[in-house]
Amino acid sequence: MNILSSVSSFGFLTLLSRILGYLRDILIATFLGTGPIADAFFVAFRLPNTFRRLFAEGSFNSAFVPLYSKLDIQNSAFDFANSVFNFLVFALLILICIAEIFMGGVIYLISPGFSGDKAKYELAVSLSRIIFPFLLFVSLSSFYSAILNTKGKFAVAAATPIVLNLMLIGSILFATFFDKQLVFYMAWAVSIAGLVQLLFLIIYTKKYFKPVLKFNLKFSLETRHFFKKLLPSIFSSGVMQINILIGTVIASFQASAVSYLYYADRIYQLPLAITGIAIGTVILPSLSKEIFQKNDGRSFFLQNRSIELSLFLSAPATIGIIMIADPIISTLFGYGSFDEKSVIQTSKALYVFGFGLPAFSLLKIYSNFYFARGDTKFPFYVSVFIVLINIAISLIFFSLLGFISIALGTTLSCWLGVLVYQFYLSKNNLHEFDIVFKIRVLKIIICSIIMSLFIYFLMPQLDFSINDNLSKKIANLLIIVASSSLIYFVLSIIFKSFSIKDFKVKSYESSK
Repeated sequence: MNILSSVSSFGFLTLLSRILGYLRDILIATFLGTGPIADAFFVAFRLPNTFRRLFAEGSFNSAFVPLYSKLDIQNSAFDFANSVFNFLVFALLILICIAEIFMGGVIYLISPGFSGDKAKYELAVSLSRIIFPFLLFVSLSSFYSAILNTKGKFAVAAATPIVLNLMLIGSILFATFFDKQLVFYMAWAVSIAGLVQLLFLIIYTKKYFKPVLKFNLKFSLETRHFFKKLLPSIFSSGVMQINILIGTVIASFQASAVSYLYYADRIYQLPLAITGIAIGTVILPSLSKEIFQKNDGRSFFLQNRSIELSLFLSAPATIGIIMIADPIISTLFGYGSFDEKSVIQTSKALYVFGFGLPAFSLLKIYSNFYFARGDTKFPFYVSVFIVLINIAISLIFFSLLGFISIALGTTLSCWLGVLVYQFYLSKNNLHEFDIVFKIRVLKIIICSIIMSLFIYFLMPQLDFSINDNLSKKIANLLIIVASSSLIYFVLSIIFKSFSIKDFKVKSYESSK
């Protein structure tokens, strides 16, 4: 399997989904801005969307793929997969029914600051009741996606979130054209999109798996083993989403803070789609099989190349976000109801998040090194540590920095998590940096420094005032992004800081 090709296809489709998500957010920013209605929608959307990211971007894969891969090799995977499917349907239906009944309490738990504004609180409750069934559809979609990933079919699973963004964009345009209640159309679009995604995956996966619904749930040893690992896997793979959810709770006590963090999150999630999520998802099945076959040489090689690829891609994105956070936000969102204050405040959050981008990416990679070995407990412990540090930093500095403390807590806690992972991987002889990795990382740093100097001298020549017209700001942003990216990749070729052939698994022997 060509890992780079799989990462490219998965990453491209995920990135396309994120770009469509950005276009969706431009429309939301233009028509809703960062006011109370926007806050209410983002809170309503945050809970099921957090589950979507938890399931779709690693956690379900992390527990399911290694075990399913092993059983698939032994031609005994159907009973295991069918038991998991039936339990998911049963448990999720019960959860959704309970949440719909007690949605007022749910919203109070995740956004206690809304209780002081009755209208915003009631709107968030109403929207959440419409959106929450999305949880059932997206969780089952993740189940089907995991089966496809095990078969090496990554593109279809990566493409399904595009449906959500297209339907949200359509609902916004429809509602504004006919002067309807915008947020309610958006809420219904979320749930309907979830159903469409699921139907699409069911059709595509039927040649690999056709479920048989059973009301009498009987768990095999493998099924019990899977569910025992799923909860810690959800927590550890989704540490970024849990941090964001915690940030939403804390930010609800500051006006418009939920919206500032939401828009900043949307920007750094674009590169994260490739630098962490795509690499982690694609590497897991291959790494699981190498470890199952006890091929330590290949597994160490895959680990080094995946970290290397993540750093190679996240380095220029990190520099770009840090150095041009304000121009990015001004260009992408600075229109209509998204005023100058919104641009400044959102840029501050994005700037702080930018320093954490490599760590956000590496957490996805490092946790998979344990998941591939069937170990979900240690990543769980690391994630608990990360979340507790994040909460502590966010609360301690909230009175001084406001919502910026949440971005700071997320960034610092994730870097500490990366250090913990690397320490224990080395200590337990589960990973060792090879000489090729060390040389290439040094070259990546040199290329990144030269690129940052270029941006530093180019920036004063360009203007990104919020009052400038759209075409001028887009042109200036494209000049910075395109020219600096070109310089970085040309330098990478000159310095040989990256090798495409290393990402063909079969090329391992020739690359030793």
